[in-house]
Amino acid sequence: MLMEIINLGEADGLPPVDWADVVEKLDAGSVPAPDARNSRTTWLSTVNEDGSPHTTAVGALWLDGAFWFQTGAGTRKGRNVARDPRCSIAVSIRDADVVIEGDAARVTEPDALARIAKAWADKGWPAEPDHSGLGITAPFNAPSQGPPPWNVYRIEPRSAIVTLGTEPGGLTRFRF
Repeated sequence: MLMEIINLGEADGLPPVDWADVVEKLDAGSVPAPDARNSRTTWLSTVNEDGSPHTTAVGALWLDGAFWFQTGAGTRKGRNVARDPRCSIAVSIRDADVVIEGDAARVTEPDALARIAKAWADKGWPAEPDHSGLGITAPFNAPSQGPPPWNVYRIEPRSAIVTLGTEPGGLTRFRF
């Protein structure tokens, strides 16, 4: 199988991920421990210019009945939501998997930016409003976010699908 490897963390001195190790874990049915750092990975799917999906991990927060995420304006997800705000967020919670669909709306209101930055800081990522008042900044971020300030987006659910992983199980779609 021919595979192109693009190390998105290269600029930060990070090595590429070994795909064979990933396949081995997928084949073994590996799942994160409840207290593992990636046990709460949140996945954002956006629409590429050609209509194909783009999915990437984000440090999203659920606050006030919506998901909030941040990204640099030059990232693929940043360009995608600027052009087409339709997106989805997927996350595993205890005993269930949740997919929320909605539109990403950029947040520039100073009080909202301060409130979400504080929420991220309270969870351990020292975010704060940028002096420009249009985004947030922090001493560090994911390798692929580009330089600060980072734009903040809010996704208010339009619909949701929840799959329960415990007895009796269940799969439910919610439209809001």
